[in-house]
Parts: sequence; C-alpha cells; structure tokens
Amino acid sequence: MPTMADVARSAGVSVATVSHVLNDTRPVLPHTRQAVLDAIDALGYTPNTLARSLVTSRTRSIGLAVSAISNPYFTEILQGVEAAALEAGYSLLIADPHDDPEHERKVVQLLHERRVDGMIVAPSARPRELVGYLRRHSVPTVFLDRMIGADMLEDTDTGAGAGAATPEDGPWYDQVSAESAGPTARLVTHLAGLGHRRIGLVAGLPGLSTTGERVSGFRDGLTAAGLAFDERLLVSGNSESAGAEQATAALLALPDPPTALITANNAMTIGALRALRRHGLSVPDDIALCCFDDFTWADLFSPRLTAIAQPSRELGGEAVRVLLDRLDDPRRPARTVRLPCAFVHRTSCGCPEEPGGTGESGHAASSTLSEKGTTS
Repeated sequence: MPTMADVARSAGVSVATVSHVLNDTRPVLPHTRQAVLDAIDALGYTPNTLARSLVTSRTRSIGLAVSAISNPYFTEILQGVEAAALEAGYSLLIADPHDDPEHERKVVQLLHERRVDGMIVAPSARPRELVGYLRRHSVPTVFLDRMIGADMLEDTDTGAGAGAATPEDGPWYDQVSAESAGPTARLVTHLAGLGHRRIGLVAGLPGLSTTGERVSGFRDGLTAAGLAFDERLLVSGNSESAGAEQATAALLALPDPPTALITANNAMTIGALRALRRHGLSVPDDIALCCFDDFTWADLFSPRLTAIAQPSRELGGEAVRVLLDRLDDPRRPARTVRLPCAFVHRTSCGCPEEPGGTGESGHAASSTLSEKGTTS
C-alpha cells in the first residue's frame, strides 16, 4: 500500500507539502498542489483519516439524530443529508432517538463521543436535556425539521461557566425547517372553498414545533374562511398511525362529525384512512381528506391524495450546508432557514381530476406556497 512518503517522492516534494495539500493546513502553489494530486491518483494512495483527524482536530464526520428513520419523510431527509455530506467529503453517523428525551440525550452523547465534527438533530418534544448537553460541550449543531424556541429551553442546565446566551440574544443554534402554518391554512381554505363548514384536524405530537405551527395554521385558515373554531374538531394523533386511527374514530363519533379532514403527517394519514374504512366511509364521497406530507404512493391511492409536499431532500442538504458554515465560522450569528412547501392538488379533497393528469413525479397541479427565507 503506497504511503505519504511514496507520494512525496513521486511528486518531487516533501512529506510536509503532501500533508498540507491533504489537510489544507497551509497554502500550496497551484502547480505543486496539482503534482501532489496527480501522484495520489497515479499511486492509488488512500489518506489515513484517523491520522488526519489527529493533525486537524477534525474527523470529517457528521452525526445525524432523527426519530422514526423508517418514516418516508425522514428517509428522504436522510438521503438529502447523505448526498450533501458526501459531496463535501464528510461521512455520516446515524442514530434514532425514538422521540424519547432521555434516549435522545444518550444517542447524541454517543455520537459526540465518536468525535463527530458537528450534529444535525430533529429534537423531541422535550429537548431540555439534549440542549443542555450540547451547550455544555459546545457541540456545533443544526436543529432540523423541528424548531427550538426559547420557551422550550427554560431552566436548561448549561453548567457553571458555560457562557451561554440568553433568549434575548436570539437563537442559540442554527435551525432548518419547512414552512408549516401557511401550507396548513391553504388546505383549510381550499376545503372551505369546496363548501365544507366542519373541517377536522388530526394534529401531531404535542410539544413539537411542527404540531404547534400546523394547529396555528389550521386556526388561521378557519378565520380566513370565516369559519368558527370548534375545539372538538381538533384532536391529537400523536404523530403516529395508531394514534390517528383512534383520533379519527373520535371525530366520527361526534353528534355532528366533520365533512372534511386534514391529517398533519403521512403516518397519521394512514391511520385516518384505516378509521374511515372501518366506519364504511368513502373518500371523498362521504368525507373529504387532505394531508400534510406527500409521499411516493400518495398518487396511487384511490382517490389520489391532495397533499402538502415538504422539500425533504432539500431540507437535509440545507442542514448540511448550514452546519458546514458553522464549522468554518463558529462565531457567526445563528441562522433560521425556512424552505417552502408545495400544494399538490389531487382528488381526495373532492375536486375532479385535473386536465392533463400527472407527470413523472406523480404530482398533479402543484404550487409553491412560500419563498425560501433566512433569518438571523
């Protein structure tokens, strides 16, 4: 196996120069750098990443902690993270916190002990222990999909002398998420425009920012449509299929059940459909259905599901880019990046099939609901 000394001999340079080229520890003249790269290619030299990490204090690895990796939404996010990390020359270590705050803190600690350069985390509904650990150990972190607000971090234990920021200083961490409130409101106003006056929402796990934003969007949509909010039509499916099945059954048991239903993620859509089938109801003839989260087979249901499509792969890629910016400049102001969703118009809402059918993506008529934004 060729060594660094072999590369240096072939390129006619010192071993130190080869090291500087590999580790970017000192500027090297362009023609010298190219001679080293040509020698590496000709000899088939593979750098010792462990040795490089000792020199640079970087392992060129990123820790990713997301719950429910089996969920198609998070699977697509993972693909976006992996592609962007690979393009930047980083490897990926993955852990599933299972949306359990105690387990979440443990898996993040394990990733940290593996000396990852930084982390991308989709936090649980109660992330205080997680954030306390990250702040005590000054771990560069991007929160993904689920946002962290100051209200969620009250009484966070940062340890003596941590020099922590206060909520008034702005966000403590970079965050990347899709818009939720506006797109949910769009589903409500669309259903109201079709004549529905009793619209139900199967919301996600309480405490998650995505749940709060979608509930807020639901209420905003009702107001925009001139409809009164009925608390009985807002139920929690706890972001899971079984919970949504029970929640939908509760809605259907009301004396005056909803004529239209919105589910707040793809897993809950499946649960709601099970409940509707068990009650012998047909979509959209007996009840209209719209869902937050588009997924590969949404176009294969009969009827085809009208949905809000999140830019899942783009979210993963953006999280990596924001983290790499943080690693390059640890003192830069924290950023919050929000990406737009798309309204994918199909037929489960009760609308007729759009002329022209669907394209390769399986999406019927779709429109972007907001523009990508960055705040600091």
